[in-house]
Amino acid sequence: MKIVHIIPGSGGTFYCQNCMRDNELIRALKALGHDVHMVPMYLPLNVDIEGVMGDTPVFYGAINVYLKEKVPYYRHAPQWMERLFDSEAFLQFAAKKAGSTRASGLEEMTISTLLGEKGRQASELDHMIKFLNMHIKPDVVHLSNALLLGLAKRLKHDLGATVVCSLQDENEWIDPMREEYKDKVWALMAERARDVDAFIAASRYYAAMSVTKMNLPPEKVHVVYGGICLDGYEQAPLDLNPPAIGYLCRINEYFGFGVVVDAFIKLKQHPWLKDLKLHVTGGYTGDDKQFIAKMKKKMKAGVIKDVEFIEEFDREHRIRFLKKLSVLSVPVLVGEAFGAYQVEALAAGVPIVQPNIGGYPEFVEQTGGGIIYEPNDGEHLAEAIQSLLLDPERLRKLGRVGRENVLKHFSMRQMAENIIRIYQNNRKATDFHG
Repeated sequence: MKIVHIIPGSGGTFYCQNCMRDNELIRALKALGHDVHMVPMYLPLNVDIEGVMGDTPVFYGAINVYLKEKVPYYRHAPQWMERLFDSEAFLQFAAKKAGSTRASGLEEMTISTLLGEKGRQASELDHMIKFLNMHIKPDVVHLSNALLLGLAKRLKHDLGATVVCSLQDENEWIDPMREEYKDKVWALMAERARDVDAFIAASRYYAAMSVTKMNLPPEKVHVVYGGICLDGYEQAPLDLNPPAIGYLCRINEYFGFGVVVDAFIKLKQHPWLKDLKLHVTGGYTGDDKQFIAKMKKKMKAGVIKDVEFIEEFDREHRIRFLKKLSVLSVPVLVGEAFGAYQVEALAAGVPIVQPNIGGYPEFVEQTGGGIIYEPNDGEHLAEAIQSLLLDPERLRKLGRVGRENVLKHFSMRQMAENIIRIYQNNRKATDFHG
């Protein structure tokens, strides 16, 4: 089967779960014998998979898309200028700037992209369709998230491809928008969803939310839990002296780093946990620097000395990072659909402590590898973590059970096999109706 994955790049400055999922999924699909191609949007992808990129350019380059939205005369810019701004050097520079991954201020551009052939970036869609038709001619096109639904109609009708779309945390982009835009974006996504053959949700929680928000036919939505490549993950020691909390995600307020800081400060006041460590990794963007500085200031001299910020967060460094932890917590303020950091932690036998929101309770139920607390604040997170750190037997049991279940049920190969079945079933339906 010839498969194209259309994936927005993040520029590699922070831990991007969807980027990691898509990269590892493509590797697994290729291992199963399929012809898979990655097509990047907005920003470059950090890819080390042979044969999936070739000479594929970045479509909807972030600089060009922004200028076409904000500067009307630029919509008629010469091609040499567009090519210049789509060069890797310019796009990598854009990825490091504040606001490159922020919805606030980009609401109109989001709507325009969802309008597809009717939007201000219609010429970008023309370029993509022409390239795919000339160079790949895919059987299946998989959109990385529902914010790309503006592409679906032309992908389906111009290429004759089956169109599949992943559903995971689109609300993280939409929720920070100005109020007058939120309903408009969800409604437009619902309209554009009609051109998609199948949706793949990261959890039952997010499947139900998407069905409601986007008015999706439930029979079109399939739940496939995220997997990871499990090679190299070994059981962490856990019985560390002193113990250590870990945070593995983009370091900003939305993803709950402030809650972890509050919990850590409180835990350090316990006489048996006065030497507790906090290890932090996952990167950040220019938007996050002020918040991180504020958190460092909050952790006064007696606390900050026991905090380690680790800049490298590629796969090899993440595996090393996990070996230094007793527990991991990423208490995203409004919850998440899934959370790849949870799978990574349990693959290393590190128990997780997560709030009772989003898809977290579902994952803990599936794996038995952690505990849930509420409400989502520093005080209650501290109480939950303390209950584990002061009960080493329970801590080890959660780590062992969680690791066993992740090894059995959350491999990337299993995820790829589940998704291939969805491709095949919907490809047959497309052929039958086409």
